[in-house]
Amino acid sequence: MTATSENRGRDVWLAAVRRYFLVIGGGNLAWEIAHLPLYTLWSTGTLREKVVAVMHCTAGDVAIASVVLLLSLALVGAPGWPRERFVIVATTATLAGLGYTAYSEWVNTEVLKNWAYGDLMPRLPGTGIGLSPMLQWALLPPLALWSARMAVRSSSDKG
Repeated sequence: MTATSENRGRDVWLAAVRRYFLVIGGGNLAWEIAHLPLYTLWSTGTLREKVVAVMHCTAGDVAIASVVLLLSLALVGAPGWPRERFVIVATTATLAGLGYTAYSEWVNTEVLKNWAYGDLMPRLPGTGIGLSPMLQWALLPPLALWSARMAVRSSSDKG
């Protein structure tokens, strides 16, 4: 591998990771704001409490998304990602995010009672888990990963 191709490989990863964080961060911030009315905090909390909750949850979402991507890359990724093994990394990251979210929602609403769903929150049948957070993790990671892959394609078209 030449120094030039080695640098291009790093540039590919850097472009992909930057785009992933941009989309996953912005997407989760928008989602947290949009689904806030589905929680009891919407009717019981002060404006400050709502803002803190949105920021706290968005930061947590970005942390979770970071860990599931890192674990997915370590377990099933390839040096040429996202050009190589994109689908398996995206699938693994999405499933890991969904699994963690289902567990976290259940623990935090049913066991620890850290937050509660409002009457407007649709629930997954038989589980009591909110549909909105599950859709968040079913849609945003694949979107962010697809966007990361497109960033790599557009950067290679310029080079």
